[in-house]
Amino acid sequence: MTQTDLRVLTARCAERRAALLDRLGDGLLLVRTAPETLRNGDVHHAWRPGSDLAWLTGFPEPEAVLCAWWDTSGRRPKLATVLFVRSRDKAREIWDGPRVGVAAARRRFGVDRAFPIAELWKRLPELLAPHARLFTTLGRDPEFDRRLFEVFGRLAFSGRRANAPAHPIIQDPTPALAELRCIKDDLEIAALRRAAEITAAGHVAAMRAAAPGMTEYQVQEILEGAFRRAGSPRNGYESIVASGRNACILHYIENQRRIRRGELLLIDAGAEHDLYTADITRTFPVGAPFSDAQAAVYDVVLKAQKAAIRQVRPGRPWDAVHKTAVRELTKGLIGLGVLRGSPAKRIEKGDFRQWYMHGTSHWLGMDVHDAGPYQDRDGKPVKFRPGMVLTVEPGLYFAADDRSVAKELRGIGVRIEDDVLVTDGAPEVLTAACPKERREMARA
Repeated sequence: MTQTDLRVLTARCAERRAALLDRLGDGLLLVRTAPETLRNGDVHHAWRPGSDLAWLTGFPEPEAVLCAWWDTSGRRPKLATVLFVRSRDKAREIWDGPRVGVAAARRRFGVDRAFPIAELWKRLPELLAPHARLFTTLGRDPEFDRRLFEVFGRLAFSGRRANAPAHPIIQDPTPALAELRCIKDDLEIAALRRAAEITAAGHVAAMRAAAPGMTEYQVQEILEGAFRRAGSPRNGYESIVASGRNACILHYIENQRRIRRGELLLIDAGAEHDLYTADITRTFPVGAPFSDAQAAVYDVVLKAQKAAIRQVRPGRPWDAVHKTAVRELTKGLIGLGVLRGSPAKRIEKGDFRQWYMHGTSHWLGMDVHDAGPYQDRDGKPVKFRPGMVLTVEPGLYFAADDRSVAKELRGIGVRIEDDVLVTDGAPEVLTAACPKERREMARA
């Protein structure tokens, strides 16, 4: 990231902090990112910045904690921010690489003050004392929660003569934070567009390279190699490369099987760019054209997906996408001879769920299942607003041992997934560069 890019991001993060505290009101906001954790022995899990703290600060290292509040001591309220970060450590930096450090954290990330993370628990009582409310999320890190409650105990003891409350009112900022994160700004949309571009190119590379006799993980290597060459440092989630009957396992990630000629290969994978991830699924036959049964199932799913995408317009309820997909898939199941009767009756009874058992959409952004509400405060589906980004991913899955369907359908699993931006008008399919028409995939 260039210095100009960092300045733009820093300014945007300051706006986000102000917007969040405008919603929350008076109190101390406390947001942390996770420390590194051991995988086994002395090997750590791959670490990635926590999405909430990254969205609010842009800070890229483990163990950081943000404190922010409205300072009302002057003539006008002013947003005050303190960032706790790891100190510079020459010995550790030899092994692990350079750290930002305390001085640079304040200078580069637009906060008022910065302190070593080792001083958090010493300084937190002073930061917390003036506030009747604390905005933080409990339950994610038991050790952090334990240390926080120790701070409450010290404050309660010091205020015992004044009959002060034992602890501040604790309010989870997640709902307000999720609502804000759900509407993407221009920087976020640009990052998602680039993630989609990289991901589409990786899927095309996998389509071109996949051949009978290859293992699923060999196709995965080609896919993810394309991601890395295009500048993506990591996936947004574990890649699903599922051939044959494995395509009927929704979150299959073993990727060990050898692919046979004529089998369908379902690839569900997304690359990250600037911490934002794409999420694309494509399904295609390997080494042969679609069989008649494969094509029939594929066309049902594709028709359902196109109809569902057309529902992504401002003011439409979020669940219109799923309802439309279910309606088209149920019609398709009747056309395939899997179900009988009227679509409305089959939908009312939920008969489609044997072959379509998941939802059609989820929010997309920094997390593959991104922050954002699906229901409003009245329990009704939220309505689409410009700046929202979601997946649209219908599918049909006929298990290899499913004797309720014709033999030629058994073992066929098809999912088609794109990433869609809500605009002021027609939806923008961010992943449109990845072919999904049968004839286009054959030419990829």
